[in-house]
Amino acid sequence: MTEADQPCAPRTFDHVVARMRTIDTALPPHDGVAIFNRVYLSVTEEVGRRLITGHFHHPAATEDLAVRFAGRYLAALDAVAAGRRPPACWRPLFQLRRHPAVRPLQFALAGINAHIGYDLALALISTCHGRELEPAALEGDFDRVGEVLVRMEERIREELMPGPDLLDVADPFTHLVGAWSLERARDAAWATFRTLWGLRGLPEVAEEFSDRVDAGVGLVGRCLLTPLG
Repeated sequence: MTEADQPCAPRTFDHVVARMRTIDTALPPHDGVAIFNRVYLSVTEEVGRRLITGHFHHPAATEDLAVRFAGRYLAALDAVAAGRRPPACWRPLFQLRRHPAVRPLQFALAGINAHIGYDLALALISTCHGRELEPAALEGDFDRVGEVLVRMEERIREELMPGPDLLDVADPFTHLVGAWSLERARDAAWATFRTLWGLRGLPEVAEEFSDRVDAGVGLVGRCLLTPLG
């Protein structure tokens, strides 16, 4: 789905934040999508604060990227609400969002996995095309956003992990959530972006590669959402 096909694609950073806040109040707090949305809202608000304070070297391009990036998550949400299938990367979260044996941190990581693992590369492509930029122009601020994400991930894990009495190294939950890394997902997203950028003259090959990445990220998401009781 392109941005032009999205029924309610956000046009501004403020629109993105407003949509996420509306979603936060509309969904039950224990819904898996609601859990991810709260995490994403907190990250987006932090990026917004840094946009104002001059943290980014190219704030206009970074803000544009943030809006395009969020638009892909919101489009997946709109697709499900309209009875359509979202991208494969998002399907596990929407299918298992109310499963009683999936824990909050699993929902949060599955949403982050879908969004970073697939949506980020396509948002980077869209931003480069829309602003007539080469990938190198976005790399520095991509890394600065990544620093925000890594710090937020640490806080999310602290808030959503169960008490110390449940954190036995042999516990399946501890093993599962410890096996996924946001930093590695970011690295993979940048590599996917660079590959798709290199394939832009071969649209059929690029589309097939994109579909394969989408399916692979969805498989990781399904593993992250393994019901553990």
